Amino acid sequence: GMKGERALLLYPPGLDYVAAFFGCLYAGVIAVPAYPPRFNRSLSRLLVIVRDAQAAVALTDSRIYSRVSQQIKDTPELSSLDWLVTDEASGNDAGRMEVSGENGFDISDTINSDTLAFLQYTSGSTASPKGIMLTHNNLLHNIDRIEQCLGAMNDSQAMMAWLPPYHDMGLIGGILHPLYSGYPVILMSPLDFLQRPIRWLQAISHYRCTISPAPNFAYDLCV
Repeated sequence: GMKGERALLLYPPGLDYVAAFFGCLYAGVIAVPAYPPRFNRSLSRLLVIVRDAQAAVALTDSRIYSRVSQQIKDTPELSSLDWLVTDEASGNDAGRMEVSGENGFDISDTINSDTLAFLQYTSGSTASPKGIMLTHNNLLHNIDRIEQCLGAMNDSQAMMAWLPPYHDMGLIGGILHPLYSGYPVILMSPLDFLQRPIRWLQAISHYRCTISPAPNFAYDLCV
């Protein structure tokens, strides 16, 4: 019942984030990926996104929520959101949803190329975060261009990805493109890479990955 509403995704990198993102797409909810709040850190960046996106709900996990629950209670704009701690939620209601059937929900009637998929915000490191509206057509076009650059990928190949899923390369290049092209991807936390860059190289070797996107500074760290 939240079709068209905006949902903040406040997760560390990992499978919970991936599941929440696709859950939003499946339900017709507009995902708003954001860096999860940290204890005793300024919430100014997050509050800018909450106001601009007009978010109605925040999805997170129990670890993040327990760390910042008091800050949420003390901040009216955050406490007014509906908070869903997804790793504590019951799966009972999920079985009631059907892609098509008696309840009249048909994903083909709900989502088309011009449907808004999610809102992507800049990092806010140099100015207030700015949001971009991305449609399903925008995503497919971007993924198709990646496909043209990489050439044909198949399930005999694999990607190693540690880029943050809050930004386009981590999300579109590291999560959506492998699904689109049908090849496996191994996801690693950016913090695991930054703490010991050699973990990235070891993972490429261990999983026999054939491609791994990264910015220039990552290669400098490895050297």
